[in-house]
Amino acid sequence: MRSQKGTFRALLALFFASVFLAGCSSADTAETAWGRGAASDPAVWLAAYGLDGLDGREIIDTLDRMPVAERPDGLLASVRADQVVLTHEDGGEVAVPLPADEFYVSVAPYTDTTHQCLYHSLTTCLGELRNADVRVTATDSDGTQVISTVEMRTFDNGFVGLWLPRGFDGTVTLEQDGRTATVPVATGDDDPTCLTTARLT
Repeated sequence: MRSQKGTFRALLALFFASVFLAGCSSADTAETAWGRGAASDPAVWLAAYGLDGLDGREIIDTLDRMPVAERPDGLLASVRADQVVLTHEDGGEVAVPLPADEFYVSVAPYTDTTHQCLYHSLTTCLGELRNADVRVTATDSDGTQVISTVEMRTFDNGFVGLWLPRGFDGTVTLEQDGRTATVPVATGDDDPTCLTTARLT
């Protein structure tokens, strides 16, 4: 019995590791639909995490702002261009649509260490500069500032979350303690929701 439990735990850990890499490193091509995977009721586990009844934007804002130590075990949340995909440890999955006119981009400024990322994982991705004060500006390719130099604070996971217009193609600039990073940002259907290349120099 103990060996069976050990095998189950190892397989579960392997599953979550693979999804973590998909969320923070490469595209996850798994299909997303209500209840795909194990036979479970999404409303039950969404309610257990305090997410039942929330729309996509509210789910993202809730999880990204949550202290790392309080983030739910057994739940993965991946931000895509048009939806946030929630995967439960029992295999249940739900995709919640995002606003048609907004695109969520998470940016992790750093000085020394970073990681590869494509789709931001709200429950597992960690950046270097946690709870750091930064100044953020987002400028479209025509010179229009869609975010006009605002004071923000990185979340406990080291990311700053930006809601940008869909179709945006420009740059985001972050300033922190006299250091600056400017990174290209686009918000089309195939663009990343996670940017970890903003090195402050």
